[in-house]
Amino acid sequence: MNKKMRSHQHLLMTVCTALSFVISAEGLIQVFGYEGRGVNFSCHYDQGYEDREKYICKNDCGSSDVLITTKQKNEGKYCITDNKKIRIVTVTISDLQSHDAGKYWCGVTRWGKDTYSEVKLHIKEDRCCDTVNKIQSIEEGSVTISCPYNSESVNKLKFLCRGNRPSTCRQQAVITSSNTQNGRFRISDDRKSRIFTVTISSLTLKDSGSYLCGVQRNSGFDDFSTVELEVKELKLYHISGIEERPVTLQCPNSGQQHDNKKFLCKGDQHNNCTDMMENQTKFKLLNVSSTCFSVIITELEAADAGTYYCGSDSQLRFIKIQLAVGYITVTIT
Repeated sequence: MNKKMRSHQHLLMTVCTALSFVISAEGLIQVFGYEGRGVNFSCHYDQGYEDREKYICKNDCGSSDVLITTKQKNEGKYCITDNKKIRIVTVTISDLQSHDAGKYWCGVTRWGKDTYSEVKLHIKEDRCCDTVNKIQSIEEGSVTISCPYNSESVNKLKFLCRGNRPSTCRQQAVITSSNTQNGRFRISDDRKSRIFTVTISSLTLKDSGSYLCGVQRNSGFDDFSTVELEVKELKLYHISGIEERPVTLQCPNSGQQHDNKKFLCKGDQHNNCTDMMENQTKFKLLNVSSTCFSVIITELEAADAGTYYCGSDSQLRFIKIQLAVGYITVTIT
C-alpha cells in the first residue's frame, strides 16, 4: 500500500445494485458496470464508528484522491449515504465512463489510522457484439433463434431481450429459462449440444430489430450474443372464382429441394389453419418447379371462400390468398 494511506483493514462490502455487479473475494471487491450507467456498492463498518466520517477515494487515496465524504452534499457524479442504524455506507457512481475504471477505496476516519477496503471497478461498453447473427422470416410466420453457450453455463439462467443494451437485458427480458412460455415467445434448452433456442410465433413487422441472447453469470458480466431479425411483409393476393368451376392457386416453392412438403391450408392465421391437401380429389397439386407450384380447386363451393396460406415448408416461402366465390346469374326471358 502507498505511504499516503495510513492503514488497511478489511471491511465487509455488500451489494445494493441492479445495473452493476459486485464480487467479494479475499478482501478485494470487484465491481462491474457499463458505460453511461451507474454502479452502487455498500460498506459495513464496526459498531462505535457511527459518527465518524466515511469517504470514497481513488488510486493511492491521498488527500487529492478523495472523491466524496459523508460531510459533503450529494451532487454530481458521486453520492454517499450513511445508514447509522445498520452501519452501512452506500456509494453511487453515476454516468460511468471508461476512464472511471480502476482502483477505489472505501474508508472510515478513525483516531490514529483510518480503515480501508479495496474496490476494483471494471467498465464495459453498453453494447454487443462484434459478430451479428442475421436471420429472416415472414409476417405471420414463426422464427427460431439459436443461442450457443459454453460448458460452464449449462445450469445458468438463459434469456432473450430486445435491443442492444447488455446493462438492462436481463431485467427487460422477453423470456427466460425460468419461464419457458411467454405469449408468442417459447424457450427451450438443449444442454447436450449447449444451445438454447427461442421461438417467436405469429410474427409482425414490428418484431424486426436487434435481440440479445444472454446467459447469466454468478460473477462479472453476463455473456451475450447478438441477433438481427428481419421480418418480411407477407404478400396478400385476392382471387375470385365461380361456383361449380375450378380455380388455380399459384404458390411459392423454397427451391431448396424438389420433394419438400407443399402446403395449402385454410384459416385466419398461418399457425392455426386446416390442411386442405389431404383432400386430393378436390385439391390437386400440379406444375411443381423449384420456385412455384399450382393447386387446382375443382368445382368450387360457396364454403370454399375464405383465407388460405400456401407455400413450401420454408418459413420464408408462403403467401396469403383471399378467395372469393361467386356464382353465375341465369336470366330467363
